[in-house]
Amino acid sequence: MLAQILNFLLNTIFGFFVFVLLARFFLQLMRAPFHNPLGQFVIALTNWLVIPARRFIPGLFGRDLSSFVLAWLIEALLLLLLYVLRGGGLPGAPGAVIGIFFGLSLLELARFSLYLLIGVILIQAVISWINPYAPLAPLFNTLTAPFLRPFRRLIPPIGNVDLSPLFVLVIAQLLLIPLEYLVRSMSVLF
Repeated sequence: MLAQILNFLLNTIFGFFVFVLLARFFLQLMRAPFHNPLGQFVIALTNWLVIPARRFIPGLFGRDLSSFVLAWLIEALLLLLLYVLRGGGLPGAPGAVIGIFFGLSLLELARFSLYLLIGVILIQAVISWINPYAPLAPLFNTLTAPFLRPFRRLIPPIGNVDLSPLFVLVIAQLLLIPLEYLVRSMSVLF
């Protein structure tokens, strides 16, 4: 029972920070505005980690990689802690095991990124139906536009209803299927 409680707490705390760091990375990647309540929330939660990490983790092509690398390291640490919590020990080749943890954590980040995309698409669709002039609408429009744009070019609105979010959601779900399979098959190793 104590192991289940620790498992839940570790997944909740570490998972929360991984999602927030990934959100910060994608907000910066899409050049979304941070002058809104959600952007300020993400900045306030992650500055204490990201600002010191920028001294060691350089940017790439004007993009801040420290948020992504921190999310990757935290996810790898979470997987390692959960493995140790289940009673796993490092075998004779700890370098290979740590490499597998980092590979598995990259797959988890890809999976979390797809879940973030699904959530952002759903929120953007609801905002566009209920109140397209909401204060957070420009933020969600900026985040979803690169994914919706190709479908909007191919599929015209039907009865003034934009179906492009539906197609993005279907593709994201289709991408999640092999990703979930890979994560499960790699997790069996531990």
